[in-house]
Amino acid sequence: MNIKNREQVEMNSDTDVIQQQSPLKRVALVGNPNVGKSVLFNALTGSYVTVSNYPGTSVEVSRGRALIREQEWEVIDTPGMYTLHTITEEERVAREILLKERPDLVLHVLDARNLERMLTMTVQLIEAGLPVVLVVNIMDEAERMGLSFDLALLQQRLGIPVISAATARKRGLEEIRTAIAGVGRSCGMPVVYSRLLENDIAQLVGLLRGEYVLTRRALALLMLQGDEEVMEMVLSREGEQAEQIRQKVREIAFERRESFHLDLSMERKEVVKRLVQGVITLPLTERKTWGERLSTLAVRPMTGVPLLLMTLYFGLYKFVGDFGAGTLVDFLEGTLFEEFFNPWITGVVNGLIPWWAIQELLVGEYGVITLGLRYAVGIILPIVATFFLFFSLLEDTGYFPRLALLVDRIFKLFGLSGRAVIPMVLGFGCSTMATMVTRTLETVRERILATLLLALAIPCSAQLGVIIALLSKTPGALLVWAGMMTLLFLVVGVIAARLMPGETPMFYMELPPMRMPQLSNVLTKTYTRMQWYFLEILPLFVVASVVLWLGKITHTFEKLVAAMTPLMNALGLPGDAAVAFIFGFFRRDYGAAGLYDLQTKGLLDGRQLTVAAVTLTLFIPCVAQFLMMQKERGWKVSLAIFAFVSLLAFGTGYLLNKTLLTTGILA
Repeated sequence: MNIKNREQVEMNSDTDVIQQQSPLKRVALVGNPNVGKSVLFNALTGSYVTVSNYPGTSVEVSRGRALIREQEWEVIDTPGMYTLHTITEEERVAREILLKERPDLVLHVLDARNLERMLTMTVQLIEAGLPVVLVVNIMDEAERMGLSFDLALLQQRLGIPVISAATARKRGLEEIRTAIAGVGRSCGMPVVYSRLLENDIAQLVGLLRGEYVLTRRALALLMLQGDEEVMEMVLSREGEQAEQIRQKVREIAFERRESFHLDLSMERKEVVKRLVQGVITLPLTERKTWGERLSTLAVRPMTGVPLLLMTLYFGLYKFVGDFGAGTLVDFLEGTLFEEFFNPWITGVVNGLIPWWAIQELLVGEYGVITLGLRYAVGIILPIVATFFLFFSLLEDTGYFPRLALLVDRIFKLFGLSGRAVIPMVLGFGCSTMATMVTRTLETVRERILATLLLALAIPCSAQLGVIIALLSKTPGALLVWAGMMTLLFLVVGVIAARLMPGETPMFYMELPPMRMPQLSNVLTKTYTRMQWYFLEILPLFVVASVVLWLGKITHTFEKLVAAMTPLMNALGLPGDAAVAFIFGFFRRDYGAAGLYDLQTKGLLDGRQLTVAAVTLTLFIPCVAQFLMMQKERGWKVSLAIFAFVSLLAFGTGYLLNKTLLTTGILA
C-alpha cells in the first residue's frame, strides 16, 4: 500500500451524518481483526489511498478509490469489530461508519477456519438491514486443513451473496468486484428468536417512530443489551416517545436482568448452528499443518520463549546488528562516504564556494552533506532498512499475535495487555511511529504506560544497531547494557502500573494463520515504512546539521559542550561525550552515531562506552518522538515523561559508573 498522505481530521463527534464532498458510492469492509480486510482493501484500491483519524477519535481509517466495471467507488477499511454491540474505540468507529456514512455495500470479511463463530456478526448485519455481501476469506488455509464448504447452500440460507476467497493469493477478487458492481439491496434471511425474546423486541419496536440506518429490530436489541450510545441516539430522535422508550428498556432489563444477555447469545449461536449444518464438512482425520504446529509452539512458554530468543538473536542481533549496523554501515559509511564521497564533495564545494561559513555549513565538521547526509544514509539508512525488513517478515508470518499471547501475563505486571507488544516491538524500529501506534491500545492508562516505557528503555533500530555494533567489541559490555535496559524496563513498568490508577484491560486478539511470508507483501511493507521514515528523518538531520553549524560559528555549541562537561565528568566520561548527547536530542540514532565517532577516535574505553550507551539509551526522547508524545498524550503528560526520563537516565549513568569502577568490571 502506498500511503499518499496522512492527515488529521477534526469534526464534532455528535454530528449525525458526515458530509462527504465526493458523490461516489461507498463500500465498507467490516469484520474481526486479522481476517484479511486490509489485504482486500489494498487489492481493490491500489495506491489511491489516504489514512486519517476518524473525527473525534485517535483511530485511523483507511480510505481509497477503486475503479470497478468503469465506475469509481470509495472503499473504507474499517477497524476490526466483533459485534455491533461495541466495546473498544475501534469497534465504535467501525459502527459509526456504518451508521453515519451509510455505505451502499458492506463486505463482511471472515476467516473460513472460524466460519461458525464469525457468522454471528453476519447475522447481526443482516438483522440490521444493511446491504451485505459475505466474503469467506482464507479459504486456502481452510482447505489445507481438510475443510470443505458448500457455500451455495450457505448463500441460499442467508439470502445474501457469499463469495469464496483467498485474497492474499488474489483468489476471489473478480467475484468480489462483480458483487460490488452488481450491488442490489438483498433483504437477507429473517432472524427469529424464542417467543419470549421476540416479545421483548416487539414491545420496543412498537414504540419507535424515527428514521434510522439500522432496522428498529436491531436498535431494540442494542438498547436491551445496554448500548448507551444507541440509546442516546434513539432518545434524541423520538421526541415525546423518548421517556416511554427509556422506561420500557428499564422495565425489560429489570425483568430479564439474570438471563437476557445469555439468552440472546445462546439463541444467536443456535441460529448460526442451523445455518452451517451441512455447509462445513470436516476431514475424517485431523490434519495439522506446519503453521498450526509452529503456532502451538509459539504460544507455549516452554517453547515460545526459546523461539522468541532465537528470533531476536538471528533477527535483531545477527541481521540488524551484525549485517545492517556492521557490514552495510562499514561499506556505506566507512568506505563509500569516508574514502570517496566526502573527500570528493569537500573538494568540489571548497572549489566552487569561497565563503568559509558556507563551506562549513555544507562540508565542515557539522556539515549538512559530510555529517547530516553521512549519518542519514551511511549509518542510519542500512540499519533501519534491515530492521523494517525483519519486522515486515515477522508480521507477514502471523507471528506477532502469538507473541502478544505469549507475553500477555508478563505485560500485565506493567498494567498492559499483550496487545501492547505491537508498539513495543515497533519501537525497536522507530519510537516515533510506535508512540503513534499506542493509540490502538484500549485505555488511556495503557497508552500512557506504553508511551513512558517507549520513551525510557526501547531503543530505535538505528540506535540499537549502532550500540550493538559498538558494545559487541568489548566482552561483557553488551551484557551489562542489555541487563540494565531490561531491569529498568521491568522496575519502572511495575512501579508505574502500581502508582497509576485504573484497571488492566482484558486481552483478546484474533490469531491469523501462520504462513510462509509472501515476498511481494514483505517488500511493499518495508518500502512503505522506509519511505515514511526517511522522509521524516532526512529533513531533521538537515535541520540538526544547520543548528550545530550555527552553534559552531556563534560558539554557542562550544559553550553548551563546556556547560555539560561537569555532568559528563560525573558520569566518568570525557567532555567531548556531550556532543553525542546534544546530537541525541535531535534524534536518538544521531546520538548513537556520535558515540560511534567518539569510539572510532579512541576517546572511550569499555567502561565509558557502556555508561555512555546506557545513559544515552535512557536519555530524553528525540524531538520527533517528543512531538508525537505531545500530540498523542498532551503537554502535561509529555513534559512529565520528559523530566522523569532525563533524571533517571543521568542518575542511572552515575550509579552504573560508580559500580563499574568499584567492581572493576569492564576495566
